[in-house]
Amino acid sequence: MFNKKKLLLATGLLAMAGSATAGYEIKLSDEDTITFGGYIKLDARYVDGNINSITNDYWAGAGNVGDISRTSLRATESRFNTKYVHGDVTGFIELDFHGGGGNEIVSNSANPRLRHAFIKYKNILVGQTWSTFMNTSSLVDAVDFAGPLNAVAFIRQGQVRYTQGNFQVALENPESDKGDSSQDSMPDVVVKYTFNGDWGNVSVAGLARQLNTATVTPVAFTPAVTVTDAITGELMTIKPSVAAVTGIVSDTETAIGYGISGKINTFGKDDFRFQVHGGETGRYVGVVAARDLVGEEVEESTSYMVAYRHFWSDDIRSTAFYGKTTTDVADADRRHWGVNIFKSYTKELSFGFEVGNFESVDQNADSDYAQFTAKYVL
Repeated sequence: MFNKKKLLLATGLLAMAGSATAGYEIKLSDEDTITFGGYIKLDARYVDGNINSITNDYWAGAGNVGDISRTSLRATESRFNTKYVHGDVTGFIELDFHGGGGNEIVSNSANPRLRHAFIKYKNILVGQTWSTFMNTSSLVDAVDFAGPLNAVAFIRQGQVRYTQGNFQVALENPESDKGDSSQDSMPDVVVKYTFNGDWGNVSVAGLARQLNTATVTPVAFTPAVTVTDAITGELMTIKPSVAAVTGIVSDTETAIGYGISGKINTFGKDDFRFQVHGGETGRYVGVVAARDLVGEEVEESTSYMVAYRHFWSDDIRSTAFYGKTTTDVADADRRHWGVNIFKSYTKELSFGFEVGNFESVDQNADSDYAQFTAKYVL
């Protein structure tokens, strides 16, 4: 039956959403609510040195070496999300505009990119969202996206997660980075336990994966031979039926990693955030500062990040951070530090400024950067 009440509520929602002045939660019935949220963000960025991030827009775990002196203004971090709640069921979807596309000649277009899309029913979550391996509360309050991505767990992917109190276990999407992903038949297994209280929280996480190497090897085949035709007596050349000379041989390797991360409340509204990861965490930590595989060897890495956030007043805050990742096989060494200041003019509107440096020690390259941001939370 046509529901006039819901139609009126939806019409009111569209009218309010058009004003774009706040986040909106609309109660559709006693058990149904729908919420629209997100934020609009502009970043003005200047980079100077001899390495640029592989993303161009924010620092990750790797960069392209070469002289750079570049100013950019972009709004691609802006995002929109929708949450629908029906009793014990929650559905959530979020998009941003870091999906590439367009150019900076005329329109500066950008493609939408899926960030989150999941369903949660009581203790079960299915869909794409932050990996269970992460502690999102320990991510840095930074102008440059999430700060030192080179040294933190930062990954979203499809998964099935079970939560019981402070304990979580999940089966997550496998991907043998720099290996043979076509043979990834076993999901990644993640377990995590979080200790929390008025003092803050600390998570301890473990990760177990099956990785598949990809080795290019010669393919054995019978060489061409010359024989005599028994009837005509003429010489005949018989060519092999296999023309390829190389192939891919896949083998499996086990990868085990761990992580300890948290957010500790200190004085007043201040807090200390940290992450420490080790073992064979690969693509889960550092945003390609470390790869899963280097040839046939599983990469082993050590990463740590520390950040302190201080409130100068109720509406002015600063964070200083440092992150470093080193790897054993590829001998990578990636470092990122920064310091910033934010001013909140309203609960929704804030401005920030950050200076810092990204260094790829193994490539003998580094760049300084300065970045301004304006953010309006819907």
